[in-house]
Amino acid sequence: MKFGFWLPIFGGWLRNVEDEQMQPTFDYAKKVIQQAERLGYDTTLIAELFLNDIKGPQEDSLEAWSTAAALAAVTEKIEIMTAIRPGFHNPAIAAKAIANIDHISNGRLTLNVVSAWWEEEARQYGGIFTEHDERYERTKEFIDVLKGLWTEDSFSYDGKYYQFKETKLFPKPVQRPNPILYAGGESPKGKEVISSYCDAYVMHGGTVEEVARKIGEMKELRAKTDHPPFQSFGMAAYVICRDTVEEAQQELARITDVKESDAYAGFKDFTSKSQLEQQIQLQDYSVSNRGLRPNLIGTPEQIAAKIREYEDAGVDLLLLQFSPQLEEMERFAEKVMPLVQGKRLAQA
Repeated sequence: MKFGFWLPIFGGWLRNVEDEQMQPTFDYAKKVIQQAERLGYDTTLIAELFLNDIKGPQEDSLEAWSTAAALAAVTEKIEIMTAIRPGFHNPAIAAKAIANIDHISNGRLTLNVVSAWWEEEARQYGGIFTEHDERYERTKEFIDVLKGLWTEDSFSYDGKYYQFKETKLFPKPVQRPNPILYAGGESPKGKEVISSYCDAYVMHGGTVEEVARKIGEMKELRAKTDHPPFQSFGMAAYVICRDTVEEAQQELARITDVKESDAYAGFKDFTSKSQLEQQIQLQDYSVSNRGLRPNLIGTPEQIAAKIREYEDAGVDLLLLQFSPQLEEMERFAEKVMPLVQGKRLAQA
């Protein structure tokens, strides 16, 4: 199991808690990622949204790509997985920027390709937002262009959405043939595109049974293509680690005391513009990315045991959320990570 975390670019992950003591500033993000490297975390995921989906559209948030470049320059080991949404980017310019940041990071930049779900954000920022399946058709062409520019000396393309003629991109990325392309999706169209065009599959939080079923299905779809097996299966999860079960449950009750506010501005678009496999309630949405569903809540021993269940189900990357970030990610690293390693050695 590799341990990653979501970079707190929104000021937190809790829609019912106004101040999580984690400012949406570059200084805080830098402090978090540098501490994460020291603690042994493998990956950070930087979400790309131009409006703050957690605290409300009027609140501060960091832009993903400038943040990724800056963090690449002040870190040495950690993988920087940055979300990219085709409806907001020219693929040739994106390919150039990605190659540049890959050099800044010495080959540590990876992508989370997101076909987008928030129509109001697209309206405000001039993004292209079409019907669900057409968004994935655009994504296919977008990836074709990225890969073509990264691998060919002179690239031409005549698609429905993008056209290029003898376009040259140098230097190529450090990673060959391309930086790892992660993606997540639950609709039939999404799974079809991801299995044929991407390198790894990431999921919102789910139960062990839900996640095992998704992984099995994606492995079957991948086997029908001419690509090698997926490089990784990742899952989002929110962690509440306490010394006793009672303390953990008290914290859970505190953060899920739903208070509808501007923090829920994207809820309707998320549930209506996506094709989700599980019905999402406001309480699920009170923590970002269905983070409570994996139930990494309890004592260090309970959480470590649950993580081993996800390992057995096929998950090899956890993308964790904590609040407040610095304090809780340190607690997890000191109390849970060694137990996961110990359980693995005991079963070897």
